[in-house]
Amino acid sequence: MKNSPVKRFTAIIPARFASSRFPGKPLAMIGGMTMIERVFRQASKVLDEVWVATDDDRIRDTVTGFGGRVIMTSSSHRSGTDRCAEAAGKITGGSNDDGTVIINIQGDEPFIRPEQIKALMECFSDSSVSIATLIRRVAPGEELFNPAQPKVVVSKNMDAIFFSRSVIPFFRDAAAEEWNSRHDYYKHIGLYGYRASTLKEITALPQTPLELAESLEQLRWIEYGYTIRCAVTPWESIGIDTPGDIERAVKALGEEAL
Repeated sequence: MKNSPVKRFTAIIPARFASSRFPGKPLAMIGGMTMIERVFRQASKVLDEVWVATDDDRIRDTVTGFGGRVIMTSSSHRSGTDRCAEAAGKITGGSNDDGTVIINIQGDEPFIRPEQIKALMECFSDSSVSIATLIRRVAPGEELFNPAQPKVVVSKNMDAIFFSRSVIPFFRDAAAEEWNSRHDYYKHIGLYGYRASTLKEITALPQTPLELAESLEQLRWIEYGYTIRCAVTPWESIGIDTPGDIERAVKALGEEAL
């Protein structure tokens, strides 16, 4: 299916204050700057239109304080995608414009690279693409079996076939420790792009058995017949889930990351 040519890329950063593992995470300080400001500034290196979508007045006040744009959203959303969809509807006036692409940048990714955002945007140069995401090849010797890191298998044209917390495919003729030196395994990086019309559609769909089994919302979209184009990035995703993750990330990346 061909879509309209892309006329507009809009970044939306979903951010909520109430995190069970790290309450107030978007306002955590990293090198003298809040996490949410760092995400905003990284996105702004690539995109002229960047919004933070939140349900919290403290986050709103912080973002407007550094000159950012905010959309207030419901506190009942189950996922960042749902929050993005509400914000996108307000930004676009609720239109079904498939020429607008929404880039969903996680609010806990303060070290997101501009190159990663650009790679995702480039997927939409193909008019058939309605949803895109990033993946990274798992290097030989790297941890492969962690269920917290979803894996993905792709077709020859780089469309996702399936996502799973299990290792896929099962490599029958090799010991498990040899698998990722014998086959190209890919880890999912949780950065998404969607045409605005498609984002509206997929967030209106009921949850599906595969999504509920794996707790991966992208499986719902696949079950309903949507195609997800994947772009390969060489860089890891560095999400912040606990206060200790900040110190570890800064130590690993070095002072230049600040």
